[in-house]
Amino acid sequence: MTILNVLTIILMAAPANGEKSNPLTSLLPFILILVIIYFFMIRPQSKKAKDQRLFKDTISKGDKVITIGGVHAKIVEIKEKDFIIDVGNGVKMTIQKEAVSMEASRSLNNKS
Repeated sequence: MTILNVLTIILMAAPANGEKSNPLTSLLPFILILVIIYFFMIRPQSKKAKDQRLFKDTISKGDKVITIGGVHAKIVEIKEKDFIIDVGNGVKMTIQKEAVSMEASRSLNNKS
């Protein structure tokens, strides 16, 4: 018997002989929905945000990155809140740390 069958039996069970129903059975669907939302939406999103924050903190000079706007560049200098990046042909830009999306080698690895 699967978990879904057991839950269905519990939720469909009517009280016998006019007894009051257990309040837990009426709250069980809401509790299950909250658990499902947590494990399939909130937890993965917070884990991804934590990984992104860790990546931004560990970027070093010479790393190749991709900005949120899709610009591929190499880190030339690291400041407190900014990066100076080289986008090619000697063109340098100053961007905020929050504007870095991912490491360029990660995007290449995901395509294969």
